[in-house]
Amino acid sequence: TAADGSYIQARTIEWAKGELKSEYVIIPRGEELQSYTPSGLNGIKFTARHGVVGLAVEVKEFIAEGINEVGLSAGLFFFPRYGSYMAYDVNKSSITLADLQVVQWILSQFSTIDELKQNIDKVEIVGLAQSSVVHWRIGEPTGRQVVMEIVGGKVSFYENTVGVLTNAPGFEWHLANLENYVNLRPGSAPNYTLKRELLQPIGGSSAMLGLPGDFTPPSRFVRAAFFCNTAPQRSNGHDTVLQAFHILNNFDVPIAIENPDEKSLPSATQWTSAIDLSARKIYYKTAYNNSIRVIDLHTIDFENVKYQSHNLDTTKYQPIENIAIK
Repeated sequence: TAADGSYIQARTIEWAKGELKSEYVIIPRGEELQSYTPSGLNGIKFTARHGVVGLAVEVKEFIAEGINEVGLSAGLFFFPRYGSYMAYDVNKSSITLADLQVVQWILSQFSTIDELKQNIDKVEIVGLAQSSVVHWRIGEPTGRQVVMEIVGGKVSFYENTVGVLTNAPGFEWHLANLENYVNLRPGSAPNYTLKRELLQPIGGSSAMLGLPGDFTPPSRFVRAAFFCNTAPQRSNGHDTVLQAFHILNNFDVPIAIENPDEKSLPSATQWTSAIDLSARKIYYKTAYNNSIRVIDLHTIDFENVKYQSHNLDTTKYQPIENIAIK
């Protein structure tokens, strides 16, 4: 949160099994939408009450991160082994909502977190594939953020005051795990005399010795919580967005770390996004082009714009500015 009240949510998305097809999606107000189910395009039908801009994966319906025109934001994160939905019942297909379309449904239907909570029991959320289990982060321009998880078919909401979400295990486990790092501080540790031996820090940031540096979800959660909650407050949304991108550079997964057989990707981190919920702007950069791009929802006429999607990169090329010397 910036000093002027601007609220920013930012994240990375990883995929180490080849290129993840990614698009930005524009959903107009009044668009008729329908969910997939394991048996086809026969799930719940709904009409967009709010215009939406999202970043989608594989197909335009699978929005992984986005914001609507009233400032509600949502994103999905994988939740394998720990999350579990109710089994799909073909007789309930008319109220069935695919997990990968929950963000699309939330952003097109609701203005607030409480409004979502009041309506969540009107749908049956199911997975489209056995490995497709996710949980969600939902945020408001007020700075309120919740995590929504489904375990054993039961939906639970958790107030997220630490402001971080990664993948499995569950959110409550991640919060408990933070207590293993209660010693971490920004800056340098003080000198310490061990009997007659004076121990001194070798370099800067010694007070954060023990901060996990691997790419497992528990370690990324701890690292993100530490960086996010020790970062100095910036004056406005623009500067806070840039700070968020800078922090998230620490979470870029190098090629072949997660999947040693993958050789073609420039990075296992496919794209990074930042959303200014207050200014209704969504920013992103990709593995192919680290130049930051922005979509300003205020410039979109959601009453008349067409439902559309476009590749995040028009060309997979990183422009480099040439400095002319005279």
